[in-house]
Amino acid sequence: MNESHAVAAAATGEPEVRRWTEQRWLVDNVIRANGIDWDQPRSVYMNAACGFEASADFAGIRERVRKYADIMPAFVATAKRREARARAAEAEGLAVTARDNYFMAAVHWGAAQWTLHDDGAENVACNASKRSCYDSYARLTDHRIERVDLPFRGKTVPGWFHLPPGYQGGKIPAVISFPGMDTFKELFVALNGDRWLSRGIAVLALDGPGQAECRLNGLTVSMENWTTVGKPVFDWLSSRPEIDPARIGIFGNSFGSFFATLVTASEPRIVACIANATCLEPGFHTIFQEASPTYKKRFMYMAGFSDEAGFDRFRRSLTWEGHAERIRVPYLCVAGEAEELSPLVYAERMLARMQTPRRLVVYQDARHAISAAPSVSLGPYPPTMVADWMIERFAGKPLASERWYVEANGNVAKTPLA
Repeated sequence: MNESHAVAAAATGEPEVRRWTEQRWLVDNVIRANGIDWDQPRSVYMNAACGFEASADFAGIRERVRKYADIMPAFVATAKRREARARAAEAEGLAVTARDNYFMAAVHWGAAQWTLHDDGAENVACNASKRSCYDSYARLTDHRIERVDLPFRGKTVPGWFHLPPGYQGGKIPAVISFPGMDTFKELFVALNGDRWLSRGIAVLALDGPGQAECRLNGLTVSMENWTTVGKPVFDWLSSRPEIDPARIGIFGNSFGSFFATLVTASEPRIVACIANATCLEPGFHTIFQEASPTYKKRFMYMAGFSDEAGFDRFRRSLTWEGHAERIRVPYLCVAGEAEELSPLVYAERMLARMQTPRRLVVYQDARHAISAAPSVSLGPYPPTMVADWMIERFAGKPLASERWYVEANGNVAKTPLA
C-alpha cells in the first residue's frame, strides 16, 4: 500500500486490502467493460424487488456507472429523485404513488451504502435517508409493517416486521429473513407480489450482526454473535400474538445462507431452514482470496477489521463445521452449478454430514446469483420454489432427502441424497 492510501485508510477507518489497492485499476476496467453487474446481477435483483416501474432507474444507473467510484453517486442521485417524487405525490394526496416511490428511494439509498466501508458521515446519512423513506413507505403501504429494534449484547438488531395484506387476526406462520453481504433487509420483502406475504406468511426481515444497518449499530460479524442471535430473535417473534411459534422458519440469501445455518443450528425451535445462493466454504478462501477484492473489503468492514492479516486469521474461524451437524429440522440448499464464490463441493460436503431431512437443488450452468441460465428460466423458478417448499414444511409434509438437478431444458432429475 502506498503512503497516500495508507493515510486515507487510517483517516477513514477503511479496511486495508492489498488486492484492492493493487487491482483497483483492474476493477475499474472490468466495470467499464461490463457495467455495474460485473460481479453479480445486483441491478437485476434490486429492480425485481422494486417492480417494473423502477426499470428506467436501473437502466440509467447502468449507463452512468463506468467505474467503482460512480456507484454511490449514481444511486444517491436516483434516490433523491425518487424521494422528491414521493414527497410531491404525498402532498397531492396520491398515497399509492407516494408509497411506491418511497420504497424505491429506500432501495436506492441502501444500494448507495454498498461502497461505503466505514461509519463515516456519508454512510450514516444514507442510512438515515433509507430508514426515513422506508418509514414513510410503511406508513402508506397496503399491509402492516412495524419497525423492530431487538436488544442484543447492549446494542440492537434492526428489522421490519411485515404482516400479510388483509391479515384479520389469528396465528399465522412467519419467516425470519437475513440478507447477504451486499444487500440489506429492506430489499427482501418486495414492493408487489412478495413471495412470503402473498402466501399468508409474516416476515421478520433483519440485518444481522455485521450486516448493513446492524453494522452501523456497532454489531460485527463473529461466530459468537451469529450463534447466539437466534434466541432473542425467536423469542421476540414467537411472543407476537399474530405468530404461531410452531411455524417459524428461516431464510438466508448468499452469505446469509451461512448465517441462517448457524442460527438454525443454535436455535432448535426454528422448524425449517433455507440456504439460498450458497456461501458455505469453511474459511471462505474463494470469495475473499480469488473473487473480486470488493468482497473482502466489504466483509472486513462487516467484521470490524482494518488489518488484512488479522482478518485472514479471523476468517478461518468462520465455518459450519461442528454446527450444521446439529440441525434436526428440514433444510433446503439452493445453488448454481457454476457457483463461483463458494464452490458447490462445500455445500455437498456439509449436506453429507447432516442427519436431517434435506434437499439440495442445483441449477445447471447457473452462477452464484442463480439467474441468467436456461435452467432457471425453464425449471422451477427459485423464489417460487423456496416459498412453496417452506409452505410444505409449515404444513408438516414429509421431506425426502434428495438432490434435484435442474437441467437446461427445465427437467428436474431427482436422486437420493446420501
